[in-house]
Amino acid sequence: MELNFLTAISPIDGRYRNKVDELDLYFSEFGLIKYRLMVEIEYFIALCGIPLPQLVDFKKDNFKILRSIYEDFDLTDAEKVKEREKITNHDVKAIEYFLKERFFQSGWGKWSEFIHFGLTSQDINNTAIPLSIKDAMINLYFPTLYELRETLANFADEWKDIPMLARTHGQPASPTRLGKEIEVFIARIDGQTKYFGQIPFSAKFGGATGNFNAHKVAYPEIDWISFANNFVNEELGLQRSHPTTQIEHYDNLAALFDNMRRINVILIDMARDFWTYISMDYFRQKIKKGEIGSSTMPHKVNPIDFENGEGNLGYANAIFEHFSMKLPISRLQRDLSDSTVLRNIGVPIGHSLIAFNSLLKGLNKLIVNTDKIKNDLDNNWAVVSEAIQTILRREGYPNPYETLLDLTRTNQKITSESINNFIENLELNDEVKAELRAITPFSYTGF
Repeated sequence: MELNFLTAISPIDGRYRNKVDELDLYFSEFGLIKYRLMVEIEYFIALCGIPLPQLVDFKKDNFKILRSIYEDFDLTDAEKVKEREKITNHDVKAIEYFLKERFFQSGWGKWSEFIHFGLTSQDINNTAIPLSIKDAMINLYFPTLYELRETLANFADEWKDIPMLARTHGQPASPTRLGKEIEVFIARIDGQTKYFGQIPFSAKFGGATGNFNAHKVAYPEIDWISFANNFVNEELGLQRSHPTTQIEHYDNLAALFDNMRRINVILIDMARDFWTYISMDYFRQKIKKGEIGSSTMPHKVNPIDFENGEGNLGYANAIFEHFSMKLPISRLQRDLSDSTVLRNIGVPIGHSLIAFNSLLKGLNKLIVNTDKIKNDLDNNWAVVSEAIQTILRREGYPNPYETLLDLTRTNQKITSESINNFIENLELNDEVKAELRAITPFSYTGF
């Protein structure tokens, strides 16, 4: 059967593919090969800069041609690498042989053995993968999260003056403002996004067991640690971990995934709140002509975007949690259990981006139902009892809380009229009574 979106096993590559197309530049097999190839080439160029005696006659004019190998890398090239991998049964070695072949084709055969010189596969993987993650975060993740944050900020400002009945434990509580409740989620998102800047994109680069054994035995006079620090930190723009085993510690990568997971938890909370507000008729949803809410109930307009967002965020978090717990653990100097996990990094990031866009779509459908919000406030005058008993405390009135408890726990509905009658019968001066009468569910919203 021909592979297409309808036959894909994962929804990332099927139903949702058009929502995450750009991720293939970073997390597909093609993307991984390209990033690995870039590291191999930049490492060779860095060796020329030491310079090693055997590389002094490799002309700097060749660097531009050399870089074009990864800059112009295409699917045809990737297929050639995969053909080599069928023989080698080793993905990084296949890239090394592909690059050596290009060297011979360019007349650079005498320098070809300095491709992958002294390195192990993880020197390439543990630089290529954090590079791809960093680029994906900068180019896709952060802009989409920021768009979601700014959409919320616009709504918070637009709805800042709309008083709304709050609900604690699902029950009517002291009134709030709709815009302020949106600001809560903005503050939480901002509180977590600041940590991204504190988490470095770490990379391991140090030979078979992290000690530069091969490099030192070949060129003992060279300070390979300084070379590696400069190469990783300055040339690649990552942060070199030292000392290491054969592989990166992944502690910072785990921290990154934990941070992304916390962002998703906040957004799940937000999605559920909006879902609930919609069910309470505080929001209505814009209807797109031709869309069906239910296969049997014509009236339905379901909050599917918030439900889709919640589902994708939850799935992403399950994988993020596994990454954070598994990646930092490796038997002795290295086992291979991280390899499959690393190949799936694009999956939770993809589901997170799908969720972000679903939430954006849902938010942009919302229409505030101010009539319903006002009616709920008007039907819940009991919520001003907190305000009244607080002022009574201030005035030294005896047993203020218990006095309001007797009023609000009756079976009769508390209305503006019953509140005013209650105030009128209090033994207070007229000035304080006027202060109490001025309190309404619409005005008692705090700061």
